[in-house]
Amino acid sequence: MHFTPTYSSWIHQVERWFTGLERRCLERGVLCSPDEFKTALEDWIKTWNEQARLFRWTKTADRTIGHICR
Repeated sequence: MHFTPTYSSWIHQVERWFTGLERRCLERGVLCSPDEFKTALEDWIKTWNEQARLFRWTKTADRTIGHICR
């Protein structure tokens, strides 16, 4: 068991990545072998990296802390 704080913002980015992987790669096909699965994952990662965009925070630390304290 590993404790992850509720407000760990980096976790949300990881969740987004796995959600995209599931929705755009794994749900749309039937992967019958480990090699097909590996190829699908490698293709997904390649596509993701080619379309990468910079993530910018839009909230200041004060706004985030204020939200947590409410």
